[in-house]
Amino acid sequence: MKNIAVLLSGCGVYDGAEIHESVLTLLALSKAGVNYQCFAPDIEQMHVVNHLNGEVSAEEARNVLQESARLARGEVSNITELNISEFDALIVPGGFGAAKNLCDFAVAGSASKLHPEVESFIQEFALAKKPMGFMCIAPVMMPAIFKSGVKGTIGNDSGTAQAYTEMGGQHVDATVEDIVVDMDNLVVSTPAYMLANSIVDANIGIEKLVDQVLKMT
Repeated sequence: MKNIAVLLSGCGVYDGAEIHESVLTLLALSKAGVNYQCFAPDIEQMHVVNHLNGEVSAEEARNVLQESARLARGEVSNITELNISEFDALIVPGGFGAAKNLCDFAVAGSASKLHPEVESFIQEFALAKKPMGFMCIAPVMMPAIFKSGVKGTIGNDSGTAQAYTEMGGQHVDATVEDIVVDMDNLVVSTPAYMLANSIVDANIGIEKLVDQVLKMT
């Protein structure tokens, strides 16, 4: 039985993990008959956003691990607890949390850095040559992990694609239904809600990504 790690970044599109992308990922893994374990860093979110009106709540603070537990129904582990030998692959859903909590791309752009614990967590999969999948905005983390012009996509937004290239990656424009596969680095990416207009749209690329990652294990 394959075991897949899923890295979450909170709960909610504007300040955490994108809920639809996360749930669709877990559903696709379950339908494929594999085990999964959710992980998240035990750190404070960049900020908290009121998802009803889009405003930042200046006086509120939330923890990424605790918020991720909402999505994982409590079944989530701290990324520092990873035993890489127990897992076959990693999948990272998107949402602004990937660009605000896992790294600082949302504020630093092409000069962004991964949170040190997050970088160490993802690097373990890269060093062990285990496949990974990144969706939505999460692929902006890939150039920090793979230094050899890693091929990936965030869709077709020119500004984000340029930043991806400036970080050393090789960006490939893609539609919401597409996946981009870099076989040299064993990594797969798909635009998901960077382009999706509905949960049905998002699901097409996510299912393809999960299927491809599992084929690469």
